[in-house]
Amino acid sequence: MENSFSKASHLFIFLCLGCYTSFAGIQADGKKESAVSPAGSKIPIRSDITCWLTRPDKSALLEKQEGNILFSASVNQNPTIKVDAAITYQEMDGFGFALTGGSAQLINHLTVADRDALLKELFLNDSGSIGLSYIRISIGSSDLDAGVFSYDDMPAAQTDVNLTKFSLGQDNSDLIPVLKLILKLNPKIKILGSPWSAPVWMKSNTSSVGGSLLPRYYDVYARYLVRYISEMKLLGIPLDAITIQNEPLNGGNNPSMVMQAAEQRDFIKNNLGPAFKSAGISTKIILYDHNCDHPEYATDILSDPDAYKFIDGSAFHLYGGDISALSTVHNAYPTKSVYFTEQWMGGPSKFGKDMKWYVQNIIIGAPRNWSKNVIAWNLASDLSYDPHTTGGCTTCEGALTIGQGITRNVSYYIIAHVSKFVPAGSVRIASDMISNLPNVAFISPGGQKVMIVLNISNTSQTFNIGFNGKSAVTTLSEGAFATYVWQ
Repeated sequence: MENSFSKASHLFIFLCLGCYTSFAGIQADGKKESAVSPAGSKIPIRSDITCWLTRPDKSALLEKQEGNILFSASVNQNPTIKVDAAITYQEMDGFGFALTGGSAQLINHLTVADRDALLKELFLNDSGSIGLSYIRISIGSSDLDAGVFSYDDMPAAQTDVNLTKFSLGQDNSDLIPVLKLILKLNPKIKILGSPWSAPVWMKSNTSSVGGSLLPRYYDVYARYLVRYISEMKLLGIPLDAITIQNEPLNGGNNPSMVMQAAEQRDFIKNNLGPAFKSAGISTKIILYDHNCDHPEYATDILSDPDAYKFIDGSAFHLYGGDISALSTVHNAYPTKSVYFTEQWMGGPSKFGKDMKWYVQNIIIGAPRNWSKNVIAWNLASDLSYDPHTTGGCTTCEGALTIGQGITRNVSYYIIAHVSKFVPAGSVRIASDMISNLPNVAFISPGGQKVMIVLNISNTSQTFNIGFNGKSAVTTLSEGAFATYVWQ
């Protein structure tokens, strides 16, 4: 992707299961809320830390655990993850998914009751929702639309340099209606737009696959993007940011477009940046939007002062390289943001294996390397991993499988473990990395401390959560990960 407990009575026997402590008289499934004394009276359970658990065998899926995790001044020999809220890093913009055209189509074609219930579960800012706070959409089609389109498609050999034929067109069927419903549930949600390709008449090969943007159309394409942002805003859909090109070094997808760093630099400084300024567009410009194996793509552009002044930051995927590339770019240009904008889940997923890799590298790794967000690819697919274009991804598993009912897949729980508890405006805080227990911690705008911990070992791990000079004992079973929340 940086308790010991107090002794209350001789009556209690402590058994660590998952990430919670179970009293004698409390079932291991966490269903009971109090212990029972020999006299039959209930003893209320008190816990300083709330724990939500997911196990690799799916026996617990974002399950709130019952039991005591209590802060104490007692000393023990367990390893300690010390959390220090006085040491702060980046402010978080949010966590979420790509709302592809295909995802919107599947959601919008549910019954009204099912659609509305699902959107509330995903986006409504209350305790019954997983609290998604960031979504990515494609500007024109991505490869997870039913077909390829731009907003200014022309017959072969014809051009439209004045953009007289510009139309949001196919997005009006499903994507825009779903976005409007989401914004009613969460008006503050951040939306990132990314183009997979310019209209083919602007490209060197006049094809939706590969090719590059011809320099003579740089100004037209800048106006095209301004027009898109302006028309979406008129519909009540504000774009917080755009990236210049999805995966600019990948010309094999459908659609796709290659844009080398020098080309992107020149387009930003000479065309897009000035066009945004002239039109009064406040939408952020984010460069790169591709793998961690080429951080120099971002730093080469940021080294140009004329491009630098228009750029908010750089975006990354992790199909190549190491997540530490985000820190490389941050350390070189610390006033510019870094973002994590895409990581797929290949279907059929392997729950435990995929969960472990994704949580360690993306959910923990990206924020610990300065990312302000995490966006997973993609929100929904059907039982056959459709819709997708001809030549697009054929095995991209959605967080949701929508077909005969709605199935919540591994990436749903991975993102939900953080989106539900770390709203936009939270700040990453310091937490010690210890052997076998990678983690990341935040403080929310309301002052709650939140820590995500993964057990990457093959055995249960008992450890302390240290905070403000005290510690609380907890245990994570093999391969499990948990979200811990306290005031």
